[in-house]
Amino acid sequence: MIPAQFDYVRATSVEQAVDLLSSNPEAKLLAGGHSLLPLMKLRLASPSMLVDIGRLSELSGVRDGGDHLCIGALTRHRDLETDPLLAQHLPLLAHVAGQVGDPQVRHRGTIGGSVAHGDPASDLPAALLALDALYVARGRSGERLIPASQFHRGFLETALDASEVLVEIRVPKRAAGRWSFQKFNRRAQDWAIVGVAAIRDGSVSVSMSMSVSVSVSLVNMASSPVRASAVESAVEAGASAEEASSHADEGTDPSSDLNASADFRRHLARVLVRRALEEVGL
Repeated sequence: MIPAQFDYVRATSVEQAVDLLSSNPEAKLLAGGHSLLPLMKLRLASPSMLVDIGRLSELSGVRDGGDHLCIGALTRHRDLETDPLLAQHLPLLAHVAGQVGDPQVRHRGTIGGSVAHGDPASDLPAALLALDALYVARGRSGERLIPASQFHRGFLETALDASEVLVEIRVPKRAAGRWSFQKFNRRAQDWAIVGVAAIRDGSVSVSMSMSVSVSVSLVNMASSPVRASAVESAVEAGASAEEASSHADEGTDPSSDLNASADFRRHLARVLVRRALEEVGL
């Protein structure tokens, strides 16, 4: 189908983009375009204006922030996949970026676009949730930090105000931990029917016993990415991978669609969480 008529403006700065969004309530940002343009072609979205921020080079790239990495919102999936800083400090995120779509998608799609779109079937938001990321949004009143746990509010709904631009993602370094990403889909390039991102941190207590904590997040098990908090609590209490994974679907609300029923997604979550926990050494 053909999209409805719209105006097009190429922003030359974040500030201009914010001003355009503020003065045009029905305007939308355009970065890689892989999420927005299909919706426009189906007329599920009909913005009055597209504000193109794709050439704002200051929003691209990865830099070292000390105890965390700063990832520009316009950093493309392929750049994440091959970035040496991510390979050293956040290998989970580099791996997940390499699982997005196909090479054409990874060379155009951006991490900020993936996050701001708010699709619960997207891999990167779930990985960032497990990594305890912070999102930096810039609006007319300045910048504010939004924890990943508070960013996604529902299906295609985020904490971003209509006039705000997601400019950066800050992720604590986690190179020392073991990690796993499990994904089940019908074809290699499809959205995940269910996915799991898991990270294990191990530390030795004063009594010299090993205390283990894991962060586990789920793809496509609710209207937004969710933490498998019951699994995390079970692991901290000393449960085995098999025991902890039996709690994988607790607190979730998976949908039924043409790809899978809600019950099948619950079963997949338990299976994939067990595999992930075993891969991180539980």
